Amino acid sequence: MLVTLLRRYGARYWPWILAVAVFQLATTIATLYLPSLNAQIIDQGVAKGDTGYIWQQGGVMLAVAFAQVITAILAVYFGSRTSMAFGRDLRRGVFRRVASYSSQDVQRFGAPTLITRGTNDVQQVQMVLLMGLNFMVSTPIMCVGGIIMALREDAGLSWLVWVSVGVLFAVVGFLVYLLMPLFRTMQGKIDAINGVLREQIIGIRVVRAFVREVYEEGRFATANKALTDVSLKVGQIFVLMFPIIMLLLQAATAAVLYFGGQRVDSGDMQIGSLTAFMQYLLQILMAVMMGTFMAMMIPRASVCADRIGEVLDVEPSMAEPAQPVTPARNEGVVEFRNVSFAYPGAEAPVLNNVSFTARPGQTVAIIGSTGSGKSTLLSLVPRLYDSADGEVLIDGVPVDKLPRHEITSRVAMVPQRPYLFSGTIGHNLRFGKQTATDEELWDALTVAQGADFVRAKPHGLEAGISQGGTNVSGGQRQRLCIARALVAQPKVYLFDDSFSALDVTTDARLRRALKARTHDATVIIVAQRVSTIVDADQILVLDNGKIVDRGTHEELLETSPTYQEIVQSQITAEEAESVAGAGAGTGIAGEQA
Repeated sequence: MLVTLLRRYGARYWPWILAVAVFQLATTIATLYLPSLNAQIIDQGVAKGDTGYIWQQGGVMLAVAFAQVITAILAVYFGSRTSMAFGRDLRRGVFRRVASYSSQDVQRFGAPTLITRGTNDVQQVQMVLLMGLNFMVSTPIMCVGGIIMALREDAGLSWLVWVSVGVLFAVVGFLVYLLMPLFRTMQGKIDAINGVLREQIIGIRVVRAFVREVYEEGRFATANKALTDVSLKVGQIFVLMFPIIMLLLQAATAAVLYFGGQRVDSGDMQIGSLTAFMQYLLQILMAVMMGTFMAMMIPRASVCADRIGEVLDVEPSMAEPAQPVTPARNEGVVEFRNVSFAYPGAEAPVLNNVSFTARPGQTVAIIGSTGSGKSTLLSLVPRLYDSADGEVLIDGVPVDKLPRHEITSRVAMVPQRPYLFSGTIGHNLRFGKQTATDEELWDALTVAQGADFVRAKPHGLEAGISQGGTNVSGGQRQRLCIARALVAQPKVYLFDDSFSALDVTTDARLRRALKARTHDATVIIVAQRVSTIVDADQILVLDNGKIVDRGTHEELLETSPTYQEIVQSQITAEEAESVAGAGAGTGIAGEQA
């Protein structure tokens, strides 16, 4: 997979890679030429006392060294540009793939590992490319060229080259064999510690509310220790690597001096050639050592590449339709036809044979006990999930045949857990319509009963919002999310328990304003409070994933035992009669911070 990723995302930068190869080749040739020049100065200049020859060859050495420096700088420059651009493209590819995932696909991996794969794993692959371009191009050239130049100086000592290189390769192979499973384990431990840390940061209020700091510290310590233990094992192997390599280098140098000295003494070899041979052998071993360093990085990068490949190779479970259909009308009619749905691995379906139609100008409310499938039903409309059986249609076309932009242009959803992005209030409201004017934003805020608290902020629409909207209260967050949906001006509004954090008075004002604003749109509301849905044109009562009753509030009070139980659990009998007669109810008040 590592090679596949390098080919897929690095092929477009082949001119830069070619430039790296050319400059690395020039650098290596210059590096290999310098010991030969040094040998000539010793044998032809120093030994014979020819000062002119020494100055002449010394000038050539300076020119070659200067060329070596320039080509090395250019090689590193183009190598760095290539690897950084590769990392950027790979991160973008991972992000786009994850962004195309359905909620089901994201849950399959989990947020912590997706974050790690899009950051740390990409960085590991990027670094191995950077090191590869800077060293792996020159390493084979240096090895082969060094061997040729060493044999050219004296073939009688060639056996030292083969023995030294062979031993070095054997050591490298054994270390890589030990490191590969450890690197795979290490990436998994990084996922685990990311998961624990992410949970603790997001749930810090719950941790403090239940005084679970000590327990959470223990969880983090366990995950941290697991990562530390694996890292220590990797470090222990790395600790052995460099002493062994330096031992081999020093042993090779001593062997060259010992056996080469005997050849010099016997007249079979000159001192300059011995010096050059020793330098070439050291260059060969240094090249092998750099290759060893790269070899240490490749196993981890290979593991990371496999993990990235798993993300890139997974086709989204809800891909764009092969032959998209554009509805002939744009009215906002939502229809469920015998829809059933079950989460992967679930023992029983969440929804079973659900059928109903919501038309423009109507408000359809869905109520039921916790776990009855209300939110799941609503999620099928914007195609956050695909139904297992049956069809969900918008304007007569099944949602799985609609292009994504057609769904988003018709449907706006306020989720059960309102979420705001870091930025400003205006930035968040324009998610629904990028070209919306300030007047449109204020109009939406007025309907959502949020204009007053936004005006009270020093910067109004430019007031800052922290990640997740944690710097505003729960009720303010819900109203901002409702305003965001109103800015989009869709044909279908989906409210998933979007009024739960509002007090009864604000809830009533907001519903009255919404009714005037959405008179020509389809509105589907999931609610826990009866007071929120008493004015709905149709109320669907869900129980265990089935619609057990449907009708208006007054009709259900008379005919539906399930609905009656829900009403009685929230209000007294006297209040129920008042609600039935006046069409206005009361619920559980109190805005939640």
